[in-house]
Amino acid sequence: PTKRCVGLDVGLKVFYANSDGETVEIPQYYRKAEKRLNRLNRKKSKKFRKDQPQSNNYQKARKRYAKKHLRVSRQRKGFAQKEALRVIKSNDFIAYEDLNVKGMVKNSKLAKSINDVAWSTFRQWLEYFGFKYGKATVAVAPHNTSQNCSNCDQKVPKSLSTRTHVCPHCGYVEDRDINAAINILKKGLSTVGHTETNTLGERFPLVWLDTSCQIKETR
Repeated sequence: PTKRCVGLDVGLKVFYANSDGETVEIPQYYRKAEKRLNRLNRKKSKKFRKDQPQSNNYQKARKRYAKKHLRVSRQRKGFAQKEALRVIKSNDFIAYEDLNVKGMVKNSKLAKSINDVAWSTFRQWLEYFGFKYGKATVAVAPHNTSQNCSNCDQKVPKSLSTRTHVCPHCGYVEDRDINAAINILKKGLSTVGHTETNTLGERFPLVWLDTSCQIKETR
């Protein structure tokens, strides 16, 4: 056992920030392939013939487009799998937000970016590897994780564009996402001794360990 615990705040600026103050960048596989995908899609569309059997050229164009999409999908999944395994092997207790991703992608302005970060895939791998290696993975309610001060617990309202948490109550200054990750970890630790349900619908007791794990000190 590592006797380490961590909170993860996934986002659209970084793939995730953790409660230790670390961030992982988004690889943006779709964004990088978008021009190529659009070009392949246009070529496919030009070869399409309505109410007629499709030509061999159309079928070839369709396969090239599908192959590129499949490659992007596999890259996303591979990255999520690798990062989830790294987190699980480095920690015994992992907390993250229970996000309603399906609801969030209904926002057309954010849908493309949300799909590109593959939050749901990352969570599924976290829970799979957590079960496989006997680590505790806990999804917590996202309410106020970004707004509350992780040092004094006072609410500090901020817009999405505000990237730095500055608490007027205690003076604590921190990156917005890292502040949220610390709050997520605290919420997760408060569930120890309760029962958790993972995305597979499996219920299990949180009987972890050493709840005196270190939480990032204030600066």
